[in-house]
Amino acid sequence: MLLLVLFMGNHTIKAQEAKTENYDQGFRLGFGINGGYVFQEPYHFSYGGDIRLQYDLSKRYSITLTSGYTNLTISGNDNDLAFIPVKAGYKTFVWENKFYAMGEIGAAFGTTDTYRKTSVTLSPSVGYICGDLLDISLRYESYADFPNLKDNGSIGDGIGLIAVRLAYGFRL
Repeated sequence: MLLLVLFMGNHTIKAQEAKTENYDQGFRLGFGINGGYVFQEPYHFSYGGDIRLQYDLSKRYSITLTSGYTNLTISGNDNDLAFIPVKAGYKTFVWENKFYAMGEIGAAFGTTDTYRKTSVTLSPSVGYICGDLLDISLRYESYADFPNLKDNGSIGDGIGLIAVRLAYGFRL
C-alpha cells in the first residue's frame, strides 16, 4: 500500500511539473508593417509601421501595448493625415495557439503640420501566427475624432479603415 501511495504521488508531481513547463508566461516584442483601405473621403489608403509589446498571461491569453506611425494618403502635395497611435489590447488564441482574436483601444495623436488633434481609436482584429516568428493579421480601425469629407462637401468626424499587418515577433 505504501508503494502504491509513493508511486501515485510521484506521477502527480511529474504531471504538475509538465504543466508548469508548458506555461509560456513572458514578454514578446514584434515589429510590423501595415497597409490598408480607408473608407471615408478624401483619403485613399493607409500605410505605416508599429512596435507591439505583448505579455503572455498564459498560452491562450495576452495583453498588448502597441505604438507606431500611420499615414492616410490624400491626392495632392502635403495633404496626408499622419498620426501616432498608442493602444492597449487583449489577445485570445482560439485554435491551437495559432489563430487569434484581439481588441485594442487607445488614442491617435495627429502629427501633420496642419492637423495636430487627438482621436480615440478602437481596433478589433483577427490573425494567424506562422511558426514562432511571423504574425499576419487583418484589422478594422476606427478613429472617431479625425475629419472626413461628407457627400455634401461638409467636414465630418470619424474615419474607418481595414488593414493587413505583417510582423516579425520574438521572445524577450
